[in-house]
Amino acid sequence: MSEGKPRVVVVTGGSKGIGRSVCLRFAEEKARIVIVHYDADDTAADETLNVLAGKGVDAESHKVNVSSFEAVDVLFNDIFSRFDRIDVLVNNAGITRDTLLMRMKEEDWDAVISVNLKSVFNCTRAVVRPMIKQRSGSICNISSVVGQTGNAGQANYSASKAGVMGFTKTVAKEVAARGITVNGVAPGFIETEMTAVLSDKAKELFMRQIPSGRAGRPEDVAEAVYWLCSDASSYITGQILHVNGGLYM
Repeated sequence: MSEGKPRVVVVTGGSKGIGRSVCLRFAEEKARIVIVHYDADDTAADETLNVLAGKGVDAESHKVNVSSFEAVDVLFNDIFSRFDRIDVLVNNAGITRDTLLMRMKEEDWDAVISVNLKSVFNCTRAVVRPMIKQRSGSICNISSVVGQTGNAGQANYSASKAGVMGFTKTVAKEVAARGITVNGVAPGFIETEMTAVLSDKAKELFMRQIPSGRAGRPEDVAEAVYWLCSDASSYITGQILHVNGGLYM
């Protein structure tokens, strides 16, 4: 990248929650930010864009189903055609379809695996070749503590996030020699729209297991993501950084 030019940063699931906080963290360096979302409407994405505009950041949003290989290919070809490069990819898009395995429908399994795991393959594959050519880049994949520990009622979600961990380590080995880092962040119990729907009993159970005594904030995760995509961590790759207040050690 030419000296002085802003980094181009793509964040999937970037319209709200952890993704929004990641965008706001990169906004501090005045990066050029591309938000990818698949919300029912553009309300959350527009809110994030307005905040970024207020910070003087060049940002845009696209509604794209990142579990679709073809849709991702079209999106990233467009980004590369206009900006000529992508410096950072944050794979954050994710959904839940929680229920016990004996009640889990095939479509619940397929949907979670597609959005949480296949999308990481789709987006990473789309940026790897150009990053290899530019001999630089950072990829950060959002996993989850349950990808390490498992969690009753989340066989699909846990499997998808464990898959993200294995994928992260493998791709890191493939591209490390080209100056590209690939790492993951595994959040614990974070206060987002996704965890807000949990019952009070489930939240209380989580809280009892967190040694630090509090739930995490999206900003806690965003700081970890930003660090892993900065020069300060240029010798770190293939790692999963757990951000969980001690929930898992």
